[in-house]
Amino acid sequence: MRNTDITDDASFTPTLPRVERLRLHDTVVEHLRNFIVEGRLAPGVKLNERELCEMLGISRTPLREALKVLAAEGLIDISPNRGASVSRMSAAEIREMFELMSGLEAFSGELACERITPAELAQIKALHYEMLACHAQNDLPGYYSRNMQIHDRINEAARNSALRQTWLSINRRLQALRFRSNFSASKWDHAVHDHEEMIKALEARDGKRLATILRQHLLDKRDAVLLQDAQQQAVSGA
Repeated sequence: MRNTDITDDASFTPTLPRVERLRLHDTVVEHLRNFIVEGRLAPGVKLNERELCEMLGISRTPLREALKVLAAEGLIDISPNRGASVSRMSAAEIREMFELMSGLEAFSGELACERITPAELAQIKALHYEMLACHAQNDLPGYYSRNMQIHDRINEAARNSALRQTWLSINRRLQALRFRSNFSASKWDHAVHDHEEMIKALEARDGKRLATILRQHLLDKRDAVLLQDAQQQAVSGA
């Protein structure tokens, strides 16, 4: 019997183009998400498809597919008549979202202290030291990337799938605001201190302590963002 070559099968469909398309899709989504989180695409800004396509070196089809993903995450708004624009939350929405997230993070921390493994704790500590190095170098994007990985790992260590899905959904909406909360040097320094206390609580498996730190950590971010918005409105109205 001769060896069968998969190309002899008329029903065989190569998978490489599909994989390449998925990679392109994920890459475009990631780039646009980072643009929004880091403020390069500011809240309320109308997105110019032609300029974005030129910037990313892509056609309009993958761009529009990526915009649909970001719209589902609540990061952009798409209107049939006006196109796409970066979402802008009201002060009331900001307050409510951060209050909800503070509770989710606190619960994550409490459960994580009960369920985290030594290997997971070691990974979080490694990210913490990388984050401190970025802070020392005044590298906010690098700092934020490690920061969010730490919060993500704590949430994963809670091992509660319902909590996980809710946390992911809310966090997508808040990423840009969480990034902005570190624009003030004093606020950034205070956030670093919070993270040092988080590590101590995790090491001690002190769930109540970690929950308290995480809850206040998120409420402080809420206050920092609301203060920034109020100051911007005062300047624009002057």
